[in-house]
Amino acid sequence: MICLLSFVHSESFAAPVAALSIAVTLSLLAQTFSGTKAAAVLIACGAAVCGLLPEMFNMLPLLLYEALWEKKWWLTLGGLTVLVSSPQPDKLFFSAVGMLAAVIIFLRVSKLEETVGKLTALRDDITETNMQLHLRNDAITRAQDSEIHIATLKERNRIAREIHDNVGHLLTRSLLQAGALNIINKDEALKEPLESLKDTLDTAMTSIRQSVHDLHDDSIDLRKAVEDSISSVDGRFTVSLDYDMSEKTAGNIKLCLLGVIKEGLSNAAKHSNGDKISISVQEHPAFYRLTIEDNGCCEKIASTGIGLENMKERAGSVGGNITFTPSEKGFRIFMSVPKQ
Repeated sequence: MICLLSFVHSESFAAPVAALSIAVTLSLLAQTFSGTKAAAVLIACGAAVCGLLPEMFNMLPLLLYEALWEKKWWLTLGGLTVLVSSPQPDKLFFSAVGMLAAVIIFLRVSKLEETVGKLTALRDDITETNMQLHLRNDAITRAQDSEIHIATLKERNRIAREIHDNVGHLLTRSLLQAGALNIINKDEALKEPLESLKDTLDTAMTSIRQSVHDLHDDSIDLRKAVEDSISSVDGRFTVSLDYDMSEKTAGNIKLCLLGVIKEGLSNAAKHSNGDKISISVQEHPAFYRLTIEDNGCCEKIASTGIGLENMKERAGSVGGNITFTPSEKGFRIFMSVPKQ
C-alpha cells in the first residue's frame, strides 16, 4: 500500500501498472525459489529494471523485503541508480518510508517465526518426553503386574502345601481310624453311621485333593519354568526361546509342555553334537504347538529310548501328537495339542 501511494503523482497509467505487475511477479517467484540462486537473480533483475523503468523504484521496498529474507539486502542497491538519472523527492520519500516499513515488518515477522520455531521445538520435545514417560510407565506397570503375578503364584503354592501337609494328613488319619473302627465294630447299630462317616471323609479327601491339584496347576509359571530349564543346559549350547502363551493355559497342558521341553533339552545335551537349540512354544486358536530343534547331525534314530517314549506318553495324556525328525541338519521334535 505504501508503494502504491508513490504512484499518485505519476503522469502515466501504463508504467505504474507494469511496475506493479513486474514487482509482484518477481516477489512471488523469489518466494517460490527461496534459498536458491534463482531467487537472488530475480531480485537483482528487479532492481536493475529500475534503470529502464523508473517507476520500478517505487516498488523497490517490496524487493527489499524479499532480499532481506534471502539475507542479501545489497541486491537492491542497483535500483538506487534511478536517483541519479531521475531524482524525484516525492518518490524518494515514499520509497524511504516503504523501505523502513519493509525492514520493520521483516524484523517482526522474523522474530515471530523464530518464536514459532522455538515453540514447535518445545512442543516436539514435550511430546517426545511424554512418549518416553508413557513407555516407562508401561514398563513399570508390566513389572508390577509381573511381581504381583509371581507373588500370587507363590501364595497359591504355599496354600496348596499347607492344605496338603496339614488338612490332608489329618483327613488321611481320620480315614484310617474310621476304617479301623468299622472293622473292629461288633455293634450292628453303629455299622451304618461308621460307613456314612467313612464315605464323608472320602468325599472330603477327594475334594481336598482336587483343590490342591487346581491350586498347584494355577501356580505354574510356564515361561519362568522353561527359562529355568534353559539356564541349566550345558554351556556349549546357545538356546533361543520363542514364547507366546496365555496365562490361562490349563495346568495339565503346562506340565506336558514343560516335561517335553526338559526331556528334549536333556536328550540334546546327551546325544547332539551341535551347539544351538531353538525352542518355540506357541498358542494358536485351536491348538498348542511346541518345536525343539538342534543343529547336530542325526541321520536316523538308532532306537526308541525311554526319553522319547516318555515324551510320547506325555503328549498322549493330553490328546496331543508328537513326532521326531532326524536329519543331517539336526534333530527336530514337533508336538501339537488340540484345545479342549
